[in-house]
Amino acid sequence: MTAARHPSGTTGVGVVGCGRISPAYLTAPERFPGLRIVACADVDPARAAARGEQFSVPVSPDVDSLLARPDVDVIVNLTPPARHAEVSMAAIRAGKSVYAEKPLATDREEAASVLRLARQAGVEVGCSPDTFLGPPLQTARRMLDQNAIGRPVGAVACFTSAGPELRHPDPGFLYEQGAGPLLDMGPYYVTALVSLLGPVVRVSGAATSGQDRRLVMAGPARGSTVPVSVPTHVTANLEFANGVVCSLITSFDVWAARLPRIEIYGTEGSLSLPDPDGYEGRVLLRQAGWTQWREAEGPRFPAGRGIGLADLALAARLGDRPRADGRLARHVLDVLLSVLESAEHGTHQDVASTCPRPRPVGPTGITESTGSTASTGATESTASAAGTGSTGSTGSTGATESTASAAGTASTASTASTASTGEETEDDRDA
Repeated sequence: MTAARHPSGTTGVGVVGCGRISPAYLTAPERFPGLRIVACADVDPARAAARGEQFSVPVSPDVDSLLARPDVDVIVNLTPPARHAEVSMAAIRAGKSVYAEKPLATDREEAASVLRLARQAGVEVGCSPDTFLGPPLQTARRMLDQNAIGRPVGAVACFTSAGPELRHPDPGFLYEQGAGPLLDMGPYYVTALVSLLGPVVRVSGAATSGQDRRLVMAGPARGSTVPVSVPTHVTANLEFANGVVCSLITSFDVWAARLPRIEIYGTEGSLSLPDPDGYEGRVLLRQAGWTQWREAEGPRFPAGRGIGLADLALAARLGDRPRADGRLARHVLDVLLSVLESAEHGTHQDVASTCPRPRPVGPTGITESTGSTASTGATESTASAAGTGSTGSTGSTGATESTASAAGTASTASTASTASTGEETEDDRDA
């Protein structure tokens, strides 16, 4: 798909859904000048009007009117999760590319239908989370591609909180089917892991709930309770195609913990990553023989909510594939649903879908001057073999000079860190 090039040289964006997250997208052109907000719409006209006035954005009377605008190239779908597939497919039928908030859909069949329709229409589909495109996770990606910890063997990922009702004024939907800690926060962690390690092939899970109802502690509904219809503490083992095994925890039942966000363990060292639900933070590296952790050096570029949208827009103009694309989002959804199915049935679950490991982002980020594929020339297929090249050409990204020396002793088996991820299958393209 090639996006239209408007006289301003920007991609026209229409925003559907004017709720709590919409300001981050309505202000995205401030961070990513290649975007231009054309108009917004919402099922609640008053809410759309308020956002339009707040951000000086034209307001369409309804979604159909917004989809009919010829100056809109990409629709940002910020509707409730249950409507994601419906709205995305309506936009695709109107000839628009789509960038959706997570999840891509609420089940596998809907997700497959969205991607199939987009392929037939010749448009692109992207989906959050896009935090893996920010500097911290790109630094971790660079460390792995340079064999800084040797061959990855294991990982751990932990999200814990005492529940969104402590701060969210209307948390009820987060305890309904399609949400809970695994489907609400799990996408940040699993997307980060897949972007670093490649696809997941098998999972096992266990789940429980701490309370039947939750007490709302913020906003006008403070003091009321909401019912819980989903597991609120979920643990899982994820088995990656490259042989890495990962322990995952997502919970709304933890008041305090001392756990890592994400750590990856290799034959020659370990990486410790910051919160994947963000675009900032330090990546720490500790190689074999070191006595302390050191901060890994990596790219520094502007990032924030909307970087995935900017990447989609630029990729479309260049005839490329976006990094935070629908195949990645579909695979992550498949992994998370498989965990819940494993917990319900008490058996391991094979993950049927797959996806390529996204291309790394270049040192200047997502910019018009470098292009969406600015990543020292890497493509999806070459990224799948990352880790086999010399670290000398990119040694400046290591924590210290000894990073390269440890990387040089790592087994070339570290190519397994992304094995089986570079080949785009018919399943990837069609469903």
